[in-house]
Amino acid sequence: MTSDHQLDLGRRGRLGMVEAIWGEHKSADQLARIISTLHGQGELALATRVNAEKAAATLSQLEGSGSVEVRYDAQAYCLHTAVLPAPDPALGTVTIVSGGSSDLCVAREAQLALQCHRISSELVLDVGVAGLHRLLDRLEQLRGASVLIACAGMEGALPTVLAGLLPQPIIGVPVSVGYGVSAGGQAALSGMLASCAPGLSVVNIDNGYGAAMAALRILNSGLNSGAGVEGP
Repeated sequence: MTSDHQLDLGRRGRLGMVEAIWGEHKSADQLARIISTLHGQGELALATRVNAEKAAATLSQLEGSGSVEVRYDAQAYCLHTAVLPAPDPALGTVTIVSGGSSDLCVAREAQLALQCHRISSELVLDVGVAGLHRLLDRLEQLRGASVLIACAGMEGALPTVLAGLLPQPIIGVPVSVGYGVSAGGQAALSGMLASCAPGLSVVNIDNGYGAAMAALRILNSGLNSGAGVEGP
């Protein structure tokens, strides 16, 4: 099996990241070929935005080739190399917070992307601002994370509340959940971008993978903070 795609096989060495495959607009055949190529190069495979039907067709092709073992995470809508590396707490920890269970697919995408990079993470679900006491009850737990990722739909207030209470880097992820004027996540995106909480970072709508990579850059920056800096 060969791939007709120009894969960025140097991304890990250059940026410390594996290349993710955008699966939504690729066929099962394309996904199978790309995953097989990555495996042949000794690299992990992570394909995002893959529905169950396409995942089944991709897995069927890969099983037929016998080249690589891949699993489908139905919560994250992702295909990934079956055996992922063990997390290393020394690299830092990320807590992924979500307003409700409807945000789970985005939160889980972020967690899986972090797992591919050996980053320890945990999910804290259903702590949206509609029941603020639920969030306040978890603040001490959240203080222990190196970075927080906050996923929220509707008006997207959760990241702002967190950024007003906790000092860590916080990455907001607007989610395409909500009635009418929520407009597929546009209201949450606008609310997060207009946040009065200083220092809040925001990624695009439903971009759990992008939030995970932003967190990874923050963590790697901390590990390498002394690199190239001369003393007095």
